[in-house]
Amino acid sequence: MSIRETLRPLSDEEITLWLTVTRSISRRPGAAAPELPLRKPEKSEKIAASPAAAPTPFNVTPKPAPRPAVPGLAPLERRARQKLARGHMPVDAALDLHGLRQHEAHPALHGFLLRAQHQGAKIVLVVTGKGERAAEGGESAGVLRRAVPIWLRAPEWRGLVVGFEEAARHHGGTGALYVRIRRHDRI
Repeated sequence: MSIRETLRPLSDEEITLWLTVTRSISRRPGAAAPELPLRKPEKSEKIAASPAAAPTPFNVTPKPAPRPAVPGLAPLERRARQKLARGHMPVDAALDLHGLRQHEAHPALHGFLLRAQHQGAKIVLVVTGKGERAAEGGESAGVLRRAVPIWLRAPEWRGLVVGFEEAARHHGGTGALYVRIRRHDRI
């Protein structure tokens, strides 16, 4: 479809103006003659008059607000770790996950951390246990001992957890974790 086919017919005023303009100019040597304006439709030809189409709304879905960067996990401060290890600083709460399966331990841990946060706890102790083979001297660690750190590193838990690390020997050593709780007003 050419441009000429898509244009509307010219009005009498436009044709008169075009003819006036083309008479007042001279052709360049070797240039083609100016194009004739579109003819006005005869009265016998009926153009289907349609109301002006309403402009289609320009729907732009707004970009979602950028999600705040998920803060990285921070280790315990050296002073706090020393005080915990020496027994000079008590843990605010403790949860023992011994004997629980993963599908039981996950909601129990999440609920415990939520309650600890609402109670204003700063550092809690989560006992996972070492696992059966690890207790017997084998290499394989317990299922919860491997799973709990993965859960705590997950971005959806960052509103609860600032950081965590292995507990001191008298709190369970490799079978337990100190978990720093994010303050409720800093979520």
